[in-house]
Amino acid sequence: MADMKSSLATGEDLERLEITLMLEGIYRYYGYDFRNYSYPSIRRRILNRMQGERSSSILGLLDKVLHDRKAMDRLFADFSINVTEMFRDPGFFLAFRRKIVPLLRAAPKIRIWHAGCSTGEEVYSMAILLHEEGLYRKSMLYATDMNDKVLERAAQRIFPLDKMQLYTRNYLCAGGVEAFSQYYSVNAEGVAFKPFLAENMIFSQHNLAVDHSFNEFHVIICRNVLIYFNDALQRRVMKLFSESLVPSGCLGLGSKEGLLRSHAVNFEELDAKEKIYRKTGEPAYH
Repeated sequence: MADMKSSLATGEDLERLEITLMLEGIYRYYGYDFRNYSYPSIRRRILNRMQGERSSSILGLLDKVLHDRKAMDRLFADFSINVTEMFRDPGFFLAFRRKIVPLLRAAPKIRIWHAGCSTGEEVYSMAILLHEEGLYRKSMLYATDMNDKVLERAAQRIFPLDKMQLYTRNYLCAGGVEAFSQYYSVNAEGVAFKPFLAENMIFSQHNLAVDHSFNEFHVIICRNVLIYFNDALQRRVMKLFSESLVPSGCLGLGSKEGLLRSHAVNFEELDAKEKIYRKTGEPAYH
């Protein structure tokens, strides 16, 4: 029994080493840094891609992605987490209306960063909310993601028609005051949201693992992204967000996240349930 346990541990250690080598190889060759992503999450995606590529080993998959850019693109898509919807978790947007919007009214200009925006559903949700609150004209929404393919889709403003019933329910639960259908039109490709919603949006590639702050923001929204990072990367990103916020700026995290122990000691809760925080004082990172 002891020998079996030792053998099992050795096998697990070997697999972890192979995954470490794979992530290091991808970083050195392509510049994509997944080395500090949550190990269980990244392992699951690697094993899934091994099946898709019919690779018998992790190092076999590494060999393939280093010599076949299309294989790397497929693995990159697996690593990119693109789960989103309009007015996702409606309670968050309702709390935003009630607790953050009043803080923004006095600002002459409003800058909001949607980090890890995926295909853009939540960015357009924010544009609708700000429009209804009379704030969109003085706002600029910066929507970033590491995956340029999803950014291209987001910029097109087109979403599936079969999602509109869900999105309408979310919108109403989030405090929507108009007919949701007034914000889009139906065409052969699906649902196209009105061009005015994108007038004050900038879509840009940004990797939270390696890139730095690029502006000073009144609000940063990064929902259900940090859960895929390990402790070190979570700490880096929280420091980045703190440095990127104006004094008393607000941070919105995902329903599965919240302040991460000592990672964000210079934030206070605005809404504990909806994971909304406000920057206070000076950073105290070690």
